[in-house]
Amino acid sequence: MSAALHALELQDITVTFRSREERDARYTAVAATSLHVAAGEFVSVVGPTGCGKSTLLNIAAGLLEPSSGHVRVFGEPLAGINRRAGYMFQSEALMPWRSALDNVMVGLQYRGLPDAEARAQAEAWLARVGLAGFGDRYPHQLSGGMRKRTALAQVLALDPDIILMDEPFSALDIQTRQLMENEVLDLWAAKRKAVLFITHDLDEAIAMSDRVVVLSAGPATHPIGEFTIDLPRPRDVAEVRMHPRFVELHASIWAVLRDEVLKGYAQQLRKAA
Repeated sequence: MSAALHALELQDITVTFRSREERDARYTAVAATSLHVAAGEFVSVVGPTGCGKSTLLNIAAGLLEPSSGHVRVFGEPLAGINRRAGYMFQSEALMPWRSALDNVMVGLQYRGLPDAEARAQAEAWLARVGLAGFGDRYPHQLSGGMRKRTALAQVLALDPDIILMDEPFSALDIQTRQLMENEVLDLWAAKRKAVLFITHDLDEAIAMSDRVVVLSAGPATHPIGEFTIDLPRPRDVAEVRMHPRFVELHASIWAVLRDEVLKGYAQQLRKAA
């Protein structure tokens, strides 16, 4: 695939931090990692806890500058914040003093839309995510799933060309999580934005994606596997898990991921000791 067709391209990315444990020591979180997402493609990244998945997402968003390597957005070098991307965080970035409607409006207002137009667009997006009539509720008055829907509307209202998602549904119960996953797939299918989705849940990654990238355990995490997900679309995330091809893909990816998960778990135990 031509690089010009890539919505997002991370090339030979290395990220090094100062070590907290040893003075003047350096810690390499990500090493020589290349990753791309085509326009309209849904790509998930899986890997052990603490391996650097969110670090890569922050680089793609322009929130963190790599120590070496480069980032391109639709073929152009990224300098500063990635303004063609929307970022849905693991913890929803809702302002507790603003209603659901006001939270969805805020990004549109920052872009200079008149209040009436921003309100109309925000109301339309709340309706699209199933929250029509809930715009006057504050975050503490919404369930976890409703807050996630509000956060999703907040991101999609800005109509980004690239959507970055950092384990957005990990805190939800399984039923609400599956509803949200299907909601995202329906909205993605309608607009076909480029999506880079970070998750530790292999089932979720396979059910939602066109392609799954597997990262090694840290330090110096890097891709160790890449799998095309050739399951038919549209998909229901619960039903697709029973498809024979899903089972085959899960076994193939888990064979690559298993040892890295065990390494990551051992590292977490050593840190806790």
